[in-house]
Amino acid sequence: MLKAALAIAFLGHAICGITDCMMAYTKDGRFEFSDVKDPEKMRKVFANMPMKQLELAMLVGIAALFMASIGYVGVSLRIAETMPTAGYAMLIASLFFTVLISAHHVLCGAVEWFFVKLGRTEEALNAVVLFFKRTSAAAIAYLGLLVFAVLFFILVITGQTELPRWACVFNTFPAFLALALTKIPAKGNIANAFMFLGLFFLF
Repeated sequence: MLKAALAIAFLGHAICGITDCMMAYTKDGRFEFSDVKDPEKMRKVFANMPMKQLELAMLVGIAALFMASIGYVGVSLRIAETMPTAGYAMLIASLFFTVLISAHHVLCGAVEWFFVKLGRTEEALNAVVLFFKRTSAAAIAYLGLLVFAVLFFILVITGQTELPRWACVFNTFPAFLALALTKIPAKGNIANAFMFLGLFFLF
């Protein structure tokens, strides 16, 4: 049962990573958050962005994050069998992450959707940037992921789980740090997918 949950979670994060790329890449270039300071660059990047692509990215992303949540729940409950306090803390943190990150994923897509829908004007850009700032609190979701990852890392590296200590490398925390300085897109989803793929072969 746990292996199935881990496989589903791996696929979920892999698919979510693809939807992130669907939002970030257009026929005219790659969108970076720093681009919002340059209306002309924004107009150029999103000049030919299909609305359907953004809509699909948002909807598929939600389904993918639901798939990912199954893995977090599975790992947390496995830990809870021998360490209830740590396991349930991981469970609460992971649910906090997956619920709020789903909202954040949609909000990010909505910002792009409305910018394109409203004609890619400077006024539209100002409006969607304001919208994003006022809904950015959903990004607190990453705090839940951090709690899950750090707790899991500590438990594994200190030998408190059935996994070998070296298995601590299969964790979002060190994987994301390794990717942080690269220009690879969807770093968070790659790090999470890496964790679940490794755990699939270890549990």
